[in-house]
Amino acid sequence: MAKKKNMEYDELPRMPTMTEAMIPILFLIVALSLSIIVLEIDPHIPIVLSAAFAALVAVRMGVKWNVIEEGIFSGIRTGLQAIIILMIVGMLIGSWIQSGIVPTMIYYGLQILSPQIFLVAAAIMTAIVALFVGSSWSTAGTIGVALVGIGGGLGISPGLVGGAIISGAYLGDKISPLSDTTNLAPGAAGNTNVFEHIRHMLLVTVPAFVITLVLYAIIGMQFAGQELDVGAIEEITMTLSENFWISPVLMVVPLLVIVMIIFKVPPIPALIGGAVIGGITAMITQGAGLGAVLDTMHYGYFIETGVEHVDELLNAGGLDGMMWTISLILAALSLGGILENCGFLAVILENILKKAKTYGQISLVTHITAIFVNLVAADQYLAIILPARMFSHAYKDIGAHPKNLSRIAESSGTVTSPLIPWNTCGAFMYGVLGINPLVYAPFAFFNWLTPLISIAYGYLGIGFAEWTEEDEKAAAEGAD
Repeated sequence: MAKKKNMEYDELPRMPTMTEAMIPILFLIVALSLSIIVLEIDPHIPIVLSAAFAALVAVRMGVKWNVIEEGIFSGIRTGLQAIIILMIVGMLIGSWIQSGIVPTMIYYGLQILSPQIFLVAAAIMTAIVALFVGSSWSTAGTIGVALVGIGGGLGISPGLVGGAIISGAYLGDKISPLSDTTNLAPGAAGNTNVFEHIRHMLLVTVPAFVITLVLYAIIGMQFAGQELDVGAIEEITMTLSENFWISPVLMVVPLLVIVMIIFKVPPIPALIGGAVIGGITAMITQGAGLGAVLDTMHYGYFIETGVEHVDELLNAGGLDGMMWTISLILAALSLGGILENCGFLAVILENILKKAKTYGQISLVTHITAIFVNLVAADQYLAIILPARMFSHAYKDIGAHPKNLSRIAESSGTVTSPLIPWNTCGAFMYGVLGINPLVYAPFAFFNWLTPLISIAYGYLGIGFAEWTEEDEKAAAEGAD
């Protein structure tokens, strides 16, 4: 019988064995593979069934139902902010389309950007916005939506467009002192601060983003010399101008939201303020009635222009339109909560750590663990906190500064989350951008390169920061 190794699991009759811990994981892998690859259905029900199966394994171990239920609730609690933000972003997208804000972005974007430079420009633009607002989600839900429309109008594939948006948004998020995960990582690792963490992150993020931009530039070269479908672009811009009042004045609204977030207005009130201002703008500039505005915020915007591509771009948003994504998040977080609360993840992580002895091996294990947690617990916060909590002593034992752990946890835990469809981040991006993570993931180069470069650094000893006696004294003085 496996003994309890952590007082956090004192409500469990015992910790699961490694075999018991792996059974729900294997069930999840089989269920998702069968549903996505073979049956080609949504992952919701397979994840719910996997959660039920994990609960059955826990019951067989003797775990009481209230412990399992608390795991479900605690898992969902970690994602409540994400769910609320997603609902508000749905309202915001609907009101910003109806008010002409998104159509204006698309209208001018099609005239300014060319296919050859679009991917590089999109990555840089989203990186700058995310740096100042500290949120990849807010970036994707505002400028990202417009870039999807512009990219579609320029004839660029959705996968490439989504990859460029995700790459830029996550770079900006990772080097922004306003980002919640960028603050969470050093906090979870301990004995380091956010600015020290960001400086250490630059060792990985800068080369990863430079390579990303080079790759986008190379891809963009295939459009060089090709004639734009001027007729199609003119049809889109003409249709937009016929159905909306188009003016740069409308850009004041998104700029106002960005300013609010820069001045540390929390995301929820800032975004709901943006949605309300968008609705008021729709009534003033587009002649929409109050009932129509509220209906759009609820069900999304709908228009029939007679131009199919324009209709596809603009028929989106609404609180109701986010329910598919929210239900997926709830299912995934319920499963993750059971696996965490019943000790399955802890046992797996402890067994993984036993295989690592050197800095390179411990770094690799930390990366793999964070990605694994993203896959099974479906939450980027857990993907940072769990490795930082489980492996902190391992880093201390080899004389590594905690900022190594904070950088590694974020280099793998955060940036890989939008690549997983059932993760809160992947589901959010799908709901906002309308592009399946499986479609854009191959082209989100930054999100692949960051963990790969970080893993390589571990084995090459690049960027290794030693925990010195001075650091020990500083930490002791700080504790006092």
